[in-house]
Amino acid sequence: MQQPPDPVPALLDGPAVDVSDAHELLLGYLKWYREALMRKLDGLSDDQLREPVEPLGWSPLGLLQHLGWVERRWMIRGFGAQDVVAYPPGGDAEEWTVAPGASAAQVIAAYQAEVTRANSLAAKAALTDKALLGGRFKAPEQAPTLGRILFHLLQEYARHAGHLDIARELIDGQTGE
Repeated sequence: MQQPPDPVPALLDGPAVDVSDAHELLLGYLKWYREALMRKLDGLSDDQLREPVEPLGWSPLGLLQHLGWVERRWMIRGFGAQDVVAYPPGGDAEEWTVAPGASAAQVIAAYQAEVTRANSLAAKAALTDKALLGGRFKAPEQAPTLGRILFHLLQEYARHAGHLDIARELIDGQTGE
């Protein structure tokens, strides 16, 4: 008896299946997770984006705003040693809370600007390049490589994408991938 053919495997998330370069893989998966967050926000009303989800205590837009700060801390100030504010004046509460006067479009644009700046730094560097000194890292023994920072960002995004899946399910029953 002849076996039926194997089903066509599902496409992989992230970069193309033939990508094997570590730099391209890391940046490709990071891009995929950044886009996944935007897909998970798609379809939410302004109120749903802003309203803290109970029992989580944060809003979907607040999570995205937090990730903009994460990009800034690790890539802009960390890897690039640029002189930027790394934390909002109000600390965690302000980092995760969208200001009443800020539109969703403004928060998304600010996040995307941080991602663009981070991508610019990462594209020009090798994974073995160490963070510049003077920003987040003051001494050579503190400075991680770009590869280490990108791995950190990747796990941060993966974790928060899961958090956003939970929030979205609580908001409107939508489930993630």
